Amino acid sequence: MNNQGSRIFDDIGRLMNDAAGVADGVRREAETAFKSQMERIIGDLDLVRREDFEVLKEIVEIQGEEIAQLQKELSGFRTRKKAPRK
Repeated sequence: MNNQGSRIFDDIGRLMNDAAGVADGVRREAETAFKSQMERIIGDLDLVRREDFEVLKEIVEIQGEEIAQLQKELSGFRTRKKAPRK
């Protein structure tokens, strides 16, 4: 019985190792499928890349500063135009 009991435990151990291997394979397959699906969805959304966003953000900030400066200059011109001439 001792030899047979040892064999049963060996068989159970092999089955558990096989089950763990199958479970790990299923997990990896599910992760791959999920990742592929998410990449497809994100691709369909036509999102802006982070680098492009940062470049556009910087351009907008520079243009905002330029607009503010032009508004100050225009205000100065209007003030001089309204001032009485001597």
